[in-house]
Amino acid sequence: MLRLATWNVEWFDHLFDDDGRLLDDAEWSGRRDVTREDQIAAVGVILREIDADAVMVIEAPAENHRRSTVRALETFAAHFDLRARRAVIGFPNHTQQEIAFLHDPDLMGARHDPRGRPTSKKGATGAPRFDGVFRIDMDEDGKDDLVTWSKPPLELAVETRSGVDLRLIGVHAKSKAPHGARGPADAMRISIENRRKQLAQCAWLRARVDQHLAAGQSLMVMGDFNDGPGLDAYEKLFGRSGVEIVAGGEDEVPMFDPNVHRALTRRFTAPPVTSRFTLPSGEVMSALLDYIMVSPDLREHLPRWQIWHPWDNPACVTTPMMRDALLTASDHFPLTLDIEV
Repeated sequence: MLRLATWNVEWFDHLFDDDGRLLDDAEWSGRRDVTREDQIAAVGVILREIDADAVMVIEAPAENHRRSTVRALETFAAHFDLRARRAVIGFPNHTQQEIAFLHDPDLMGARHDPRGRPTSKKGATGAPRFDGVFRIDMDEDGKDDLVTWSKPPLELAVETRSGVDLRLIGVHAKSKAPHGARGPADAMRISIENRRKQLAQCAWLRARVDQHLAAGQSLMVMGDFNDGPGLDAYEKLFGRSGVEIVAGGEDEVPMFDPNVHRALTRRFTAPPVTSRFTLPSGEVMSALLDYIMVSPDLREHLPRWQIWHPWDNPACVTTPMMRDALLTASDHFPLTLDIEV
């Protein structure tokens, strides 16, 4: 049995200095009204409690000429004596929010293994490498648009101790929030533009998924999609969400996450929730943003998904320390997958 997790740790980077050492003090973290020492302790409590064999860390510490994602994450793992103590990253970005894979090296090996061809600034169609440029006509005006990832997905080749080969793709898709809008009309324009880009990124990702499925590879796609079925009013304008694009349509080989199915088919029950955040208006919003999708062959290996929600997960409700840590650590909650491989 393997336990894999994905978790967006809000502004994880703010908890480390340039040498990757923990800033375990009473100064403010990147989270509102949360100190660095409190966020550090909360993240540590949660990672020890879920005890995953591997974690796809979204918003991992920055990678640049001064800072090292791997050094910071491995320092954190050593501080809390985590089994998942070896870190891997892919193409770094400029947002201070990397995608990284923290795993137990006694149970698996993992390496960055990007697919697709590099591109020039003019881009390419199909499924180019995720640090390149994708050409797609997003608004159907007969002209190709150029799409990039601000946070290129992390493509991993993973081999378990038992000799099972897995392909993993870690994702942090475009946010649709209208940051910097100057009034309602501008907010609508930015939201629609961001929605188009988010859907284009998901179409690019689905093209890569199709390549792996055609090759018969065992695949998982996991991370923060900033999207989900029925999440906003603009979905009707475009027909379906980005998550549905990656999961696959009627004529495509499906990628499965039961939470996607629940969100699409809900009638009398509340949808599952992986994120809780405060809007500029002060209103608190809950949403399903994080997913672990598996290929059809992995679905046959008795997978079990669990959202570590402070009020919806019985194990968290009855454990005050865990419940409080979940509310302190991030605006997202971890999602785990237990699978017999």
